[in-house]
Amino acid sequence: MIALVTALATAAPAADLAFQRLALHQYEDGPILASTYEYLAGDVGWFSARISGYQREARDEEQGARVSWEVRITDPAGVLIEPPRMGSINEMLRVQDKDWVPKFSVMFIVPSFAPRGDYKIAVSVKDEIANATIMTETPFHVRGEELPPAGQFGVRNLRLLAKEGDRFGMNPAVYQRPGTLFAQFDIVGYKLAASNKYSVDYRLAIAGAPTEQEPKGAILYAQPEAREEGGTPFYPQRWVPGGFSLNFNAEVPAGKYTLVLTVRDKLGGEEREFREPFELR
Repeated sequence: MIALVTALATAAPAADLAFQRLALHQYEDGPILASTYEYLAGDVGWFSARISGYQREARDEEQGARVSWEVRITDPAGVLIEPPRMGSINEMLRVQDKDWVPKFSVMFIVPSFAPRGDYKIAVSVKDEIANATIMTETPFHVRGEELPPAGQFGVRNLRLLAKEGDRFGMNPAVYQRPGTLFAQFDIVGYKLAASNKYSVDYRLAIAGAPTEQEPKGAILYAQPEAREEGGTPFYPQRWVPGGFSLNFNAEVPAGKYTLVLTVRDKLGGEEREFREPFELR
């Protein structure tokens, strides 16, 4: 027994702690993704790590391995996309387990409103027996929307669509009666409070053609209630997508009209109006 424990103890020292493999996957234990792979906003991803060079400690007839780890995933600006992940590996090993290596995997979700750019997975591993720590970063790319510039509260990319689901707006915007107007836009530049809280609303109105008495056109229709959007997400939401549809029957007079969109930042105390012309035929 003494000879066996001595043999185990002399086998304990190992090479320097190192990352044997770092990889990204689409699903757990899936194929390793190429460095050119692009995630989309809202995608689920997996990160895995394998460690070599850890030290073993003798425990009676077995050896022990104790490794702890932490993973932090950040966006291009260095903002965490989710809380840091931490874990530990405490394994009892026999002499025949000489090829065993510590490994772990972490699932993550790319935020639904993640901007495009290069993200980083920062991983640190500590060998608790050798009191040694290693750290590195694994990059990945997200194909998403551009992050709106910080500054004025308002709307970007207000567009009138020919049909629901279109990506690009009409120019000029012309609808046939009877028909349906579809509008989409992003609200940007609103205030974020503690815990990334945001609160905005928007409402629409339709104005007629300008007249001498009404240079901006008289309001012919106004939405009775504003649509509200808000929340306290872990990852800050820098824009809020908005949209609506409005039906026109054949009895609505043909002519030129203006969509009037009013947006309000309830936390910042700001309200702005945006106008987009369209025509009914």
